[in-house]
Amino acid sequence: MDDFTPSDLKTILHSKRANLYYLQHCRVLVNGGRVEYVTDEGSRSRYWNIPIANTTSLLLGTGTSITQAAMRELAKAGVLVGFCGGGGTPLFAANEVDVDVAWLTPQSEYRPTEYLQRWVRFWFDDAKRIEAARAFQLARLDRIEALWLERPLKEAGFVVSPESLHSALASHRDAITSSPSTTDLLTLEARLTKQLFKIAAQTVNYGDFTRAKRGSGTDPANRFLDHGNYLAYGLAATATWVLGIPHGLAVLHGKTRRGGLVFDVADLVKDAVILPQAFLSAMQGDEEQEFRQSCIERLTRTESLDFMIDTLKAVAENLGEVQA
Repeated sequence: MDDFTPSDLKTILHSKRANLYYLQHCRVLVNGGRVEYVTDEGSRSRYWNIPIANTTSLLLGTGTSITQAAMRELAKAGVLVGFCGGGGTPLFAANEVDVDVAWLTPQSEYRPTEYLQRWVRFWFDDAKRIEAARAFQLARLDRIEALWLERPLKEAGFVVSPESLHSALASHRDAITSSPSTTDLLTLEARLTKQLFKIAAQTVNYGDFTRAKRGSGTDPANRFLDHGNYLAYGLAATATWVLGIPHGLAVLHGKTRRGGLVFDVADLVKDAVILPQAFLSAMQGDEEQEFRQSCIERLTRTESLDFMIDTLKAVAENLGEVQA
């Protein structure tokens, strides 16, 4: 029998991977052929395995380092690595994405370009690009409506009035369909998010809530929203990398963000998954680690990465189809 190495084994599809890591105060290295992170506890060092074949992205926070050998193995397994500060912010370096995280994407000259070719067929057409932006926003509303009324959130104590939610989303659907420009769509997006914050705060009896600028919020809900959104950005960066679509080819946020497509894709799940969990965790008095784990579990259970990839593929196929 021929010898083989772990890297020769077939890795799990990104859309089916279960792990998303945020690490701080540790070293990432290769030990005995495995990628591990090492923590110092007194005079002893403890080694923890990272199952790279089942991991989508790795966020390295405060006090972390990584070896060249570990980066090589992570790249082989297609794991995106991001350097960030505590809780995912502030920005330390800039690559292709500007979301307070510098994403390092695995390099390969042999990845397929099917969806990139479909994407650029419509991307330079202003009318089709706006149509793509509408499709993203409508998919976002569908996701909110589906997940906010599911049993798991109700059992956790997030019981939204179906009538008020349906009413809010219905009016925005009509407005999105008739929006003539990205400026109008961005205005609608901001208005809806503000409305969703109000509904969520009332649902859990949070009291008065005002969304603070990133990194400046002192109340738990604002801090959790900042933290959870970076997890969504990690999945969004993974989804676009899987399909080979550059982060700069945004359909809505491109005028102000060089990595705008990551923002576009993250919006598909931020309000649906992160927003309610932020308010629930704030009311429960959760620590950041508890909140982060709850978000990762919800993102996995709701197959959020699958949804992101499927939405990107649908937009690319519908608008990038070759005309006969």
